[in-house]
Amino acid sequence: MNTSVLVVDDSLTIRMDLTEALIGGGLNAVACSTVAEARGALAQKQFPLIILDVLLPDGDGVELLKEIRGTPCHKGTVVMLLSTEAEVRDRVRGLTTGADEYIGKPYDTSYIVARARELLRRGQPVTAPAQKTILVIDDSATFREELRHALEAASYHVLTADTGDEGLRVAADARPTAIIVDGVLPGIDGATVVRRIRLDTALRRTPCLLLTASEDRDAEVRALEAGADAFVRKEEDIAFILARLSAVLRSAGTQMRNENTASLTGPKKILAVDDSQTYLHEISGALRGEGYEVALAHSGEEALELLAVQPMDCILLDLLMPGIGGQETCLRIKSAPAMRDIPLVMVTALEDREAVIEGLSAGADDFIAKSSDFQVLKARVHAQIRRKQFEDENRRISEDILKKEMQAADARAARDLAGTRATLLEDLKHKNQELEAFSYSVSHDLRTPLRSIDGFSELLLRDYADKLDERGQDFLRLMHSASQRMGELIDDLLELSRLGRLEMRRERVDLSALARLVAGKLRMIEPERTIQLVIEEGIVAEGDPRLLRVVLENLLGNAWKFTAKSDQQRVEFGAIQKDGQVTYFVQDSGAGFDMAYANKLFKPFQRLHSEADFAGTGIGLATVQRVIERHGGRVWAESAVHQGTTFFWTVSAN
Repeated sequence: MNTSVLVVDDSLTIRMDLTEALIGGGLNAVACSTVAEARGALAQKQFPLIILDVLLPDGDGVELLKEIRGTPCHKGTVVMLLSTEAEVRDRVRGLTTGADEYIGKPYDTSYIVARARELLRRGQPVTAPAQKTILVIDDSATFREELRHALEAASYHVLTADTGDEGLRVAADARPTAIIVDGVLPGIDGATVVRRIRLDTALRRTPCLLLTASEDRDAEVRALEAGADAFVRKEEDIAFILARLSAVLRSAGTQMRNENTASLTGPKKILAVDDSQTYLHEISGALRGEGYEVALAHSGEEALELLAVQPMDCILLDLLMPGIGGQETCLRIKSAPAMRDIPLVMVTALEDREAVIEGLSAGADDFIAKSSDFQVLKARVHAQIRRKQFEDENRRISEDILKKEMQAADARAARDLAGTRATLLEDLKHKNQELEAFSYSVSHDLRTPLRSIDGFSELLLRDYADKLDERGQDFLRLMHSASQRMGELIDDLLELSRLGRLEMRRERVDLSALARLVAGKLRMIEPERTIQLVIEEGIVAEGDPRLLRVVLENLLGNAWKFTAKSDQQRVEFGAIQKDGQVTYFVQDSGAGFDMAYANKLFKPFQRLHSEADFAGTGIGLATVQRVIERHGGRVWAESAVHQGTTFFWTVSAN
């Protein structure tokens, strides 16, 4: 992953401070002091993250942000704006221009580094790490380094911290594979570190090994009750600690780390809303000391304007303010889908019971009285952020379960549909076979008496016509013609039925040779025709030679028939490459047809020309379509009235 960060700020102190902190956090930092220098750096290299001051000596940082957002190669670049301007309108301007983050000065360096890493990690695919990362939290530099060397010799990647608070920040940022933590630490102790990890949905699955130098027999019980996976006394040698770590990792399995869930100890942003400038500065200082980034708003209107462009992790809202009061502001926040889930703590100087009821009724998640002691306030904020994290985790789990249930339901429905479809296709196949057998039987049974009618009518016309008057002879001729017509229809239906039942075989077929045989037969039937018949040589196909001959007999026969009344009688058979596939065609210069009626072309008994102009049964093209479909191909035509017709068809390779 590219971890290059461009820092653009005219203050040498800030550039050095941020560069040092970013490099210490495992990122590569490049520093510039002006807009011109920044443009030069961006022209030479792609930076996934830019930390940009709003006020620069040769330009406006927000205008540079517009340039960055308008450049395609920097489309995915993350931009964090820095500014001494604390006004809401400045934040809104920067965020609406396209900034991903807006941080006011004075800033907390650890917040910027943690937020930078979080933004860089966002959107990256979650994959199992190639090397296991172990976080060692111990205030003894000697022991810490000894353990680090042993772990690195065992092929682990090692991170270290010397206090519990620092260890939690590193864990939130790096998401280690496991944590080894000393039981006794300055500030919060090891058991407290483990408890906080277990309360953090982003880290709770991380295996924890707790070390102690204590001889107290109850030390192990307290460690395990705190949530540690294993307990090791410090007097044990390093090899024993590594063995315990290996066992813990083996028991934990290979679960994917929850990279997308924000950690409780990760960077958090608080919105403080109060009309008192003094109180805002006091609360801002207290919360920034805990590692929070604090945005300030002086009214409900400013708070709503800022929340529309920048999400917050918690809101501290004064109850009594001019303009839109705290209660109305709370109601508007909780009624907006994009804001309603943000934890909101109502803060007021009023301590009566009615004020509490009024704030909670407006939708506040908690209520606290103003005080110069901010310890309770910080604890309430932390509790609300933790509650929100649990709710988000439960919602994500519920959504995952619902998604899996829907996928399972879709899979069941697909299986049921496939089964039903297979059953219907099998039933349809049987019905078609039955229908074809019935059609064959009926057609065959009809042909025998029809031949008698045809034969006797022909005998009557030949031997007994003089015994009938002219009207009777006309009736007899009509009967004979109709019987012949009916015979042709029955023969064509029998052929169509036979082709549907005929077993197919696949072989290499010389279509050019077949076309020449069909053309020779047509010339024998009508030797007087002077039609120009062009057959391209070397055309082959994989298919059944008997069935493919039926296709050529019908298409070349139709082309021969429909060019009879045209001035230029020409028929061509050939092949072209169309859409990456061999496409065969028969083209004529005959009567053609209106493409508006093309949908009727391949339906049985559908004719686009009158019987008087061109005789036929209307079965031939239906037969062609059936043969082509049995070969896995398709057939279609292109034509225009009096401008000839071209029939195209394909066959599949298997």
